[in-house]
Amino acid sequence: MFEPLHDAPDSRARTGVLTTPHGQIATPAFIPVGTRATVKAVLPETMAELGAQALLANAYHLYLQPGADLIDEAGGLGAFMNWPGPTFTDSGGFQVLSLGAGFKKTLAMDAKGVASDDVIAPGKERLAQVDDDGVTFKSHLDGSKHRFTPEVSMRIQHLLGADVIFAFDELTTLMNTRGYQEESLRRTQAWAERCVAEHRRLTTERADKPYQALFGVVQGAQYEDLRRRAARDLVPLGFDGFGIGGAIEKENLGRITAWVTDELPDDKPRHLLGIGEPEDLFTAVESGCDTFDCVAPSRVARTSRLYASTGYFNLKVAANKRDFGPIEEGCACYTCQHYSRAYLHHLYKTGEYLGATLGTIHNEHFIVSLVDRIRASLADGTYADVKADFLGQYRSK
Repeated sequence: MFEPLHDAPDSRARTGVLTTPHGQIATPAFIPVGTRATVKAVLPETMAELGAQALLANAYHLYLQPGADLIDEAGGLGAFMNWPGPTFTDSGGFQVLSLGAGFKKTLAMDAKGVASDDVIAPGKERLAQVDDDGVTFKSHLDGSKHRFTPEVSMRIQHLLGADVIFAFDELTTLMNTRGYQEESLRRTQAWAERCVAEHRRLTTERADKPYQALFGVVQGAQYEDLRRRAARDLVPLGFDGFGIGGAIEKENLGRITAWVTDELPDDKPRHLLGIGEPEDLFTAVESGCDTFDCVAPSRVARTSRLYASTGYFNLKVAANKRDFGPIEEGCACYTCQHYSRAYLHHLYKTGEYLGATLGTIHNEHFIVSLVDRIRASLADGTYADVKADFLGQYRSK
């Protein structure tokens, strides 16, 4: 399933090939996020044209709407969204617990306040309650009550039919106490064991379906002993690969992921969940991660924040109003080949949907291409030069 190819001589970075029923993924690889079976505002065909090798969707959202059974009836996630390549689904734990705490995507990652075991965003209602068996939560759509357990998450993901699926885990924030982190880790390990058992049962029951690779998820917050213990405890369970999850402060990203990859086997792929900013990609690769996903490129594009080699910028600012050049000279994306900054400025200022489409195409291409460049440089030994060149320009502003 996974074949490591090149190891960098001076870091944990490596290249490899991840083989799935719907094609191979050359790693390192960025996996764009299509939360509800779509990368917002962009055709699946366009995602393939800009270089995406795989897409990731979210089990929580697809369970609520349109329903995992409907997607199974349609032939699985790829067939449903007209995407012929590999697909990933996360377990739903991120959304169940982050929305439950009211933080949505941020999860108090920059929190510096007093530790607490009842973390909730100011002015928000708790939508999720965790116990040793699973999580009871209210839908963010209509307030209806639902329950996820490891077995439920596995059944949903089997119905969705992605090539790579993730074990159900408890996501904590950096505001939780050390004691709660330890309790959560015990719970996540027990859930991982239940996920493996249910995955095996469903694989046998649905033997006519392509095999789905199950990745265990390593938690442990910012504590080295917990992260290392979590990784070591997951390895004997026989997972096909591993995800590295949890809220991680940017300045600690490399150190924490390195703790984890040190404990994981070399012949299994490692996926870093929720990381996709340009500078973070170098850190992730150097710490030994093979794939990573993040909704950021598409989300920030919808607000007119676009990436360029000299750093990101806001296309709505007045300086772009009469700039008839592309977003970035030399960029091979469809947007830069056919549209000007002035036109995109107009689209964003007037609220036209096409602005989000063209901006997302550029941002996703920028990140996918950057990781492609990193992968090629690891193979030919020029990684240090590529990193220095990119970051030197990107930080120049």
